[in-house]
Amino acid sequence: MPVQGGIGIRRSIDELAATCLTYDYSEPPRLVHRLDRDSSGILVMGRTQTSATVLHSIFREKTFSASKEDNDNEKRILQRWYWALVVGTPRCSKGVISAPLGKVVVDNGKSDRITVVNNDQIMSAQHAVTRYQVIKPSCHGYTWLKLSPLTGRKHQLRVHCAEVLGTPIVGDYKYGWQTHRKWKQFHPSDLSKDSNEEIPKEKTLHFGLDLESGSILEKQPRLHLHCKEMTLPNVSQAIQKVQLSSGCDVSKLETLKLVAPLPSHMQRSWDVLNS
Repeated sequence: MPVQGGIGIRRSIDELAATCLTYDYSEPPRLVHRLDRDSSGILVMGRTQTSATVLHSIFREKTFSASKEDNDNEKRILQRWYWALVVGTPRCSKGVISAPLGKVVVDNGKSDRITVVNNDQIMSAQHAVTRYQVIKPSCHGYTWLKLSPLTGRKHQLRVHCAEVLGTPIVGDYKYGWQTHRKWKQFHPSDLSKDSNEEIPKEKTLHFGLDLESGSILEKQPRLHLHCKEMTLPNVSQAIQKVQLSSGCDVSKLETLKLVAPLPSHMQRSWDVLNS
């Protein structure tokens, strides 16, 4: 489901939040960042206008610091880590990608996409930096990656994985379409014959719901990109500081660590590859 509404979008997260999460407040919660439509994980919203303003400043600081080539993740007041399953294996087990992104028109103007560009090539090029680290390689041609976007550009992680690392994310048909044209679903027979583990069976739910569909066992896997961890300043303390003084240094506040478990289709792929 899209995070934000727009032309041709019937339902979105911000619309549902305004309808279902307002409770006794006079105003609905507000989005302060976005997730790609088919990705999953932690999504932060501001409960009030004040909290949304504070959170916006925190997310803006992240991109501003990266634009100054400050890539020390440990010093950042906001840290986000995504998990992704990619096709192939990066040459280096960890590193920092610094590759500007720009929008190009394709299909005779019918659609557009983000791609890595030279700053001199396109006026709208945006500085984009991603930190990555291999979590777990697989002998079956897949690799689990941990990705931290130090800037917040549209489709940044997907493009950096596909075009810079050469390892498109499983289920990314926009930026990994060539890989998925030759996609062959994972079969139990692909597992090592020495393995005594059984592939976990799909859970049968009421009303025929199948929340685990979309793993690497499927002909058309879903996008395997998930915002798993986020560390940010204690927003309640930040609001109190802002109300007392306009010059609040949020880097000195306590931090909150948020963790979101993998969605069912990614958890199933994890279980299968570790069987």
